[in-house]
Amino acid sequence: MTKKAILALADGTVLEGRALGFEGETSGEVVFNTAMTGYQEILTDPSYKGQMVLMTCPHIGNYGISPEDSESRRTWAEGFIVTEATRRPSNWRSELSLHAYLVHHRIVGIEGIDTRYLTRHLRTHGSQAGVISHVDGNPDNLVAKAKALPSISGRDLVGTVTCDSAYQWEEGTGSWPQRLSASGSVNPIPTQRFHVVVYDFGVKQNILRRLVDEGCAVTVVPASTTAETVQAMNPDGVLLSNGPGDPEGASYTIPHIQDLIGWRPIMGICLGHQILGLALGLSSYKLKFGHHGANHPVLDLRSRKVEITSQNHNFAVRLSSAERANGPLNTPWGPFEPTHVSLNDECLEGLVGKTAPVLSVQYHPEASPGPHDASYLFGQFRAMMEQAHV
Repeated sequence: MTKKAILALADGTVLEGRALGFEGETSGEVVFNTAMTGYQEILTDPSYKGQMVLMTCPHIGNYGISPEDSESRRTWAEGFIVTEATRRPSNWRSELSLHAYLVHHRIVGIEGIDTRYLTRHLRTHGSQAGVISHVDGNPDNLVAKAKALPSISGRDLVGTVTCDSAYQWEEGTGSWPQRLSASGSVNPIPTQRFHVVVYDFGVKQNILRRLVDEGCAVTVVPASTTAETVQAMNPDGVLLSNGPGDPEGASYTIPHIQDLIGWRPIMGICLGHQILGLALGLSSYKLKFGHHGANHPVLDLRSRKVEITSQNHNFAVRLSSAERANGPLNTPWGPFEPTHVSLNDECLEGLVGKTAPVLSVQYHPEASPGPHDASYLFGQFRAMMEQAHV
């Protein structure tokens, strides 16, 4: 007989379902993800540290688990919430079921609840702390535990996911024999190699693979690495990676990023975009329920084209529509202007330096999981490094 499980939220909402994954109890901020595939990449994305993930797609686990699809060295999500987890996957690449994978990695989950109701609840009331338990059947106890959890705001989650020491990365995707430009034309893979230093705020491995696809030699460094250390490596470019939580919780990174702006081309992705925004003097804020999914429409303000993007963030850089209408943002490193905006909520989705070689986006151009609409951004980053050598 399947063991009962309970999900309790800090606002008193309680849902009963069936135990999934490792038997125990877990907690974290509950967020919903609208992707239909990519659950393994989601579970292994360091950006989900501190969060329990609710998948809105009703059937999860259909194609099982394949080791090569992981996005980091381990799983990071604190818990997993689904309508139904497939016990018998159908996929020649699969090596085990989702349930077995969760058990192996000690991830506590729950299935058999009304995920449509829970998603609507989170959209209305916002992401909030929650507890999943297979061992405590008292709903009042679980609600009290959820209320006692610390807020994700202001916490340094980057320090819990970053690498311990610098390392080299050499593996590409193996599936990008040609590169697409922003216009959709096909460009050959470059032969000239540029050295890129990647700040690991919680980097996904497919970002590193895409840099290799662009012909880059990649060195990954811890989040606390000083600008002087990076400059001593003499790279051709610097990438600020994705990562979990509040960018203000990783404020110790900002002085080093400020020292690097204008020195070499910089590309920021997701949390890297937010940290760059703080370095430029902007502020950040917490979204009501975040952007989590592989189907978020983003408008490129320069070309007026719409990209369907993969996103995972609960915080954003504050730049109002009025501020955007006032023209470029003046900074000590020259003017910066917004390049992309969310069509769902007008959230700022990209920045570019008018004179400083810097570009950043709030979404995930490496598309793992997700559409490949934004893959051209890695080519733009390479072009910035090429221009710096002219």
